[in-house]
Amino acid sequence: MENTKRKIIIVGGGITGLSAAFYTKKWFDERKIPVELTLIEKSQTFGGKIRTLHREEFIIEQGPESFLARKMPIMTLIKELGIEDELTATNPQAKTNYIVHKGKLHKMPPGLMLGIPTELTPFMKTKLISPAGKIRAAMDLCLPKKKGMEDEALGHFIQRRLGKEVLEHITEPLLGGIYAGDTHSLSLQATFPHFAAMEQTHRSLIIGMLANKQKPAPSMKGLPEIAQKSMFLTFRNGMISLVDRLLAELESIQLIAGKGVQTIIQDRQGYKVCLDDEQQLQADGLIMALPTHQTAKLLPISSSLQWLEKINYVSVANIVLAFDAEDFTFPLNGSGFLIPRKEGRMLTACTWSSSKWLHTAPEGKVLLRCYIGRGGAEEWVHLSDEQLVVAALKDLEEIMGIQAQPLFHEITRLEHSMPQYPVKHVEELKKVRADLAVHSPGVYLCGAGYEGVGVPDCIRQGREAAEQLAAYLEQ
Repeated sequence: MENTKRKIIIVGGGITGLSAAFYTKKWFDERKIPVELTLIEKSQTFGGKIRTLHREEFIIEQGPESFLARKMPIMTLIKELGIEDELTATNPQAKTNYIVHKGKLHKMPPGLMLGIPTELTPFMKTKLISPAGKIRAAMDLCLPKKKGMEDEALGHFIQRRLGKEVLEHITEPLLGGIYAGDTHSLSLQATFPHFAAMEQTHRSLIIGMLANKQKPAPSMKGLPEIAQKSMFLTFRNGMISLVDRLLAELESIQLIAGKGVQTIIQDRQGYKVCLDDEQQLQADGLIMALPTHQTAKLLPISSSLQWLEKINYVSVANIVLAFDAEDFTFPLNGSGFLIPRKEGRMLTACTWSSSKWLHTAPEGKVLLRCYIGRGGAEEWVHLSDEQLVVAALKDLEEIMGIQAQPLFHEITRLEHSMPQYPVKHVEELKKVRADLAVHSPGVYLCGAGYEGVGVPDCIRQGREAAEQLAAYLEQ
């Protein structure tokens, strides 16, 4: 690479864009190569869906509340940022999860992974599945494997292997917290490709899961002690701590907030990025960390890019409710519950936040976080905040017997926020990237709409995009 200042623009200031900016800066700094790095975010604040509210000694997450501790991209980033000592783990006394079935709470049997039993005795005892449903699930042990690895809908796959009851009573509500999706529309290869591989290798999902349990546990080397004790982690002062630390590391770059990108024009110098205030910026390379449909509108239209416009984003919301503990008679002896679609409730889930995360509420208070919205059930977007609270309290009273009125509520609407990977998503995404490499070299795509919706997945994609762009500019 010639020792001339490279100009790089990252569009989108959520956790993906922030991570891309951090790793781009790090790459050039380590090599002492001059770079002009710009991060553009249309809203007034960076961090995307990661938002933490501090109110009356409560710590309220308005977006993601935690992350999987064993996903290395986020743990590596946290170590690089020097904020490992700010981590906190889930309450070890609140490991039990519940699922609502016929209006009642039932403990989720241990050893289940999206309905696939790895411990047969608890599965046979659960009342979530009827005797006929258990027999149907057991047929997985003798059913033949599918011929070929062609993609299919996740819901079709689970129903084909384990039956409709497992899908509707366990798999679908579990997925509600990850993708807020309709399992009959979500791509298997884009969400749980290892399930497809497991079927091909072991023929039976149950046999495959049992075989995996016999393998040595993944190495925990390099992870802090807290990550070895808890499956999920967060920060004592909220997930916003991660965003704040990233921004502190990026003080020296050009941060543009409150301005969107109107057009991107490809020219001999690379790319001209035109903002909505008519400001124009020049770039040798671009990282697009936006929702897929927004990216497709800004880049030159091609048949492959049209696929990005077709990816649906589901609207969701969370309703946080605070109570006095003395007005609360329900035993909060777990982390919360999930609600299957067939229960016909407004809520899709409820986290007992003050039980799951002891740092989120002051002594003598209870904090609940209710979720609404999933694929095919987005009518709630037309309701007022007051109507949403009334509907949430109605479900909580009928499920948990709660009759107390909350001390306060906080509602966060996240409209068009959860990407739904359609069948053949992985295949089509490869075409998109190949098309860009030929017709728009130096442009890289990353974010929740592409290869994983979780915070660690977004961080990984941001880092990979930074590395790919640096390699391109090095040519």
